[in-house]
This record gives sequence, C-alpha cells and structure tokens, in this order.
Amino acid sequence: MIKLHLFDIEGTTTDINFVHKVLFPYSKKHLSNFVLTHQDTPEVKNAIKDVRRTVKEEENRSLDNDEVIAELNDWIAQDRKHGALKEIQGLIWDVGYKNRDFTGHIYPDVKPFFENVLKSGAQIGIYSSGSVHAQKLIFTYSDLGDLTPMISYYFDTKVGGKREKESYLNIAVATGYEPTEIHFYSDIAQELVAAEAAGMAVTQLLRPGTQVSQFSGISRF
Repeated sequence: MIKLHLFDIEGTTTDINFVHKVLFPYSKKHLSNFVLTHQDTPEVKNAIKDVRRTVKEEENRSLDNDEVIAELNDWIAQDRKHGALKEIQGLIWDVGYKNRDFTGHIYPDVKPFFENVLKSGAQIGIYSSGSVHAQKLIFTYSDLGDLTPMISYYFDTKVGGKREKESYLNIAVATGYEPTEIHFYSDIAQELVAAEAAGMAVTQLLRPGTQVSQFSGISRF
C-alpha cells in the first residue's frame, strides 16, 4: 500500500518554462546586487564560502566577491545543481514572490490530485534539486493558492543526487516508510530508474516536451 506520494517539481508539478524563463532570469538579474547587499548575512556568507571552496577544490582558484558573482551567474547558465547557488536563488526568489513579481506555476491538475491523495489517507512529499526553501516558496505563492498545508515532507539534494539510488533510500529512512510504500513521480527517466532501484513505485509525467521512456507515463494527474 502506498503511504507517501513523492513529487518532483520542474516538469512534473510545474512547467519547466516557469523555472527557466521566469525564475532563473529573475535570479540572474538580481544576483549581483543581492549578494553585495546581503554578503554579511549568515546564509549568504556561508554560500559565498561554499562557492570559493568548490572553485578552489576544482580549479585551484581563489575568488574575490565579483568573481564569486560571476561564477554563480555561470552556474545559472549551466543549470548547475550546487547548494550555494540554490540557497542564494531561493533567497532572491523569496523577495520576488513576496513582492508579487510572479506567482509559482502549478499545473491545474496538481491540487485535485493532492486532495485525492490526502483523502486516501496517504501523505505528500516533494523531492527537487531546488532548495527546500525554494520548494516551499513555489507552493506557498502558487497560482492555485497556498498548497503547503497539504505537504508533509520536503527534500533537496542534501539527501543526495536525484539520479542516485541511495538518495531515495535516504528519503525512506527520513520518512519512516519502506521504499515499497512510496510512489515517486518525475518527468526524468534517470530519476525514475534510481527510485525504482531503491524499491519505490514510479510514474513518469509526460508534460509538453517530455521525452517518453520505458516507464509507465501519464500526461496529467
């Protein structure tokens, strides 16, 4: 029996274009000013340290603040799933959501499906490469209203990469459910491979532009 329905965001609950054409450009536009004006806050200070540490380890380069900003912009262009970038992007998007510069795109079929999941007695979780903070923002300020009261768990890449079997085992441990009691939904076949290898049930979401795979797919919830 499935007790937890676990959802990817980008390309699953949310149009991938919202992320790449709204959120990413917004963070890129505001990144430089945000980092410079918030560099003494604990979150940004730690993120800057993480960027410097990564570049030192990978390229043996030391970065000043302007070079940190340039590196972050390069990572945005590469869609690199680095924790420091995700942390700063989430903080920038926090401002954007609260200013109502945009709302979080959620496909119209998501809320009714969430409601049916909860009526069945199961719980809802999110697993995305974006930070937990950024995940909560998109569901708090969504087109469909605040959906966060419906969601029990949030996971980001702190539990591991989304294409790694161990990450899904870590999620099972964190929730207290057996992998066989969890159903994972994503548009990305490689993520489904990893989740299935961990013992989870899986379904591919075939949103516009999704590449069909060997997995059972649905075009809407």
